Amino acid sequence: MTLPRDYRGQTCALARSMEIVGERWTLLILRDAFHGVRRFGEFAAHLGVPRAVLTDRLTTLTGAGVLERRPEPGTGRREVYGLTPKGVALWPAVRALTAWGEEFHAADGGPRRVFLHAEDGAPLDADGRCTGCGTAVPVADVVVAPGPGLAPPAPDDDPVTAALARPHRLLQPLLQPLLRPPLTTAPSGRPTRGPQR
Repeated sequence: MTLPRDYRGQTCALARSMEIVGERWTLLILRDAFHGVRRFGEFAAHLGVPRAVLTDRLTTLTGAGVLERRPEPGTGRREVYGLTPKGVALWPAVRALTAWGEEFHAADGGPRRVFLHAEDGAPLDADGRCTGCGTAVPVADVVVAPGPGLAPPAPDDDPVTAALARPHRLLQPLLQPLLRPPLTTAPSGRPTRGPQR
């Protein structure tokens, strides 16, 4: 039996929020979006989520105005996903759930990833405040960095996992697009890519 997506009879704000972000995989998609994952294939490879499920979750999030699809800068052909202001407003919830998991379900060796204040490099506490300067750090000023519980990189890591082995500012694209060289005309008159020799 398939469960309904809505909470009929529940009129509270939490129930309405759960209709958007409460399905399996949705919070992990949002986590990756905060980390800077932008392309469908990157979400699929990093999460290991079935493509049909990923399509459904991304459709729900874009339909709710949490994510938006837009042309990838520099390519003009591919589309990428990015958090909207409504999506960015979910950061305290994502951060709090991550802190809760670290406190009650920690990985061996400590946190896999830590959040740092970009300005001074000090860690954030569970409430998102810098432990160095005491500032409540906005998401755009947060750096995600490898923690002591993160396993060493493996040769078969997907590109997102490999990139997250280095410190990275949240909301910035994690992986840069592969830009193709411009089309040129070969001596035969047919278009080709790259410089002519």
